[in-house]
Amino acid sequence: MAKKSAVNRNEMVKALVKQLADKRAALKAIAVDESLPLEERFEARLKLAKLPRNSSKTRIRNRCEVTGRPRAYYRKLKMSRISLRELGSQGLIPGLVKSSW
Repeated sequence: MAKKSAVNRNEMVKALVKQLADKRAALKAIAVDESLPLEERFEARLKLAKLPRNSSKTRIRNRCEVTGRPRAYYRKLKMSRISLRELGSQGLIPGLVKSSW
């Protein structure tokens, strides 16, 4: 089981990303638009830089929904390999059969 503080911090980052997504997207669009004057684009870049770092989507860490483990994460199942194996062995994941020989 992962530390609760790490899982909670990741949840706070997710909330901040969701909260500031529209503002960040608008500033990003202005900063990239070549038809606008250079000064206006530069202002947008400065405003974008003043936003909290944790409001960037790349700061979110994929974590296992069962244990909170950050490594060996399967995106399709939203869980780590260890949780997948344990739940598969118990027969709790439909269509998954653990091979043994």
